[in-house]
Amino acid sequence: MSQQYPSPAELFSLEGEVAVVTGGGRGIGEGIARTLANAGAKVVVAARRVNEIESVAAAIRADGGQAIAVETDVTDEEAMEKLAKAAIKEFGKLSIWVNNAGGSPARLPMTDLKREDWDACIALNLTAVWVGIRTAAKYMDTGSIINISSGAGFGPVPGSAHYGAAKAAVNSLTLTACAELAPRIRVNGIAPGAVPTEIFKIALGVKNDEDLAEIESQWNIPMQRFGTLLDMGAAVLFLCSPAASWISGEMIRVSGGAKPR
Repeated sequence: MSQQYPSPAELFSLEGEVAVVTGGGRGIGEGIARTLANAGAKVVVAARRVNEIESVAAAIRADGGQAIAVETDVTDEEAMEKLAKAAIKEFGKLSIWVNNAGGSPARLPMTDLKREDWDACIALNLTAVWVGIRTAAKYMDTGSIINISSGAGFGPVPGSAHYGAAKAAVNSLTLTACAELAPRIRVNGIAPGAVPTEIFKIALGVKNDEDLAEIESQWNIPMQRFGTLLDMGAAVLFLCSPAASWISGEMIRVSGGAKPR
């Protein structure tokens, strides 16, 4: 049996694909949305802040891509249904779903954490991912689901027990979804390391670029820099591209070689 070898452009092309990216209005979500669009996917940018998702969608269109913005609260199951239907109505199908929305700016010992803060973190960082997987599986014939986890899901995270527990659960959920949805849908994830997003800066109390540079030097990241939005977008692109057609149930750490803090 002869083996065909597509060109690199074909291996990483998303032409004809339709991608939903939650939390797509800024930070890592914006990086993912714009990277997938540059690879040829039609992108549905979803988040609660309308001005931000409209800005990202407009930037994609200005670059020659196709994108729409859909206001979405990922903790609202009905809103997630409407999001999937909006993608299909606008672009005819759904083939990539990125569960990116999440985060928690609170940093304090678990014994000081209020129950409502725990519940809110789990709702956003875990339950919404489960709802996203179910919604994507319902409306997707074949395709790829990508869950955005965190290095916090792989080790102890003093001060962020709620967030780390939610992300560890996302890792487990990814494995089970892979087994249950195969071979129709591949399910993978990435675990970003230190990427200086807005939430990252708030959580660490970073007020200016000088503070950020000092933290970067102190963290001893083997690659000697923080991650970028493109680093995250490129990892997601690989996992949803034809190049990863036999990869499912994997959680790839994108951390510059750094171990969880």
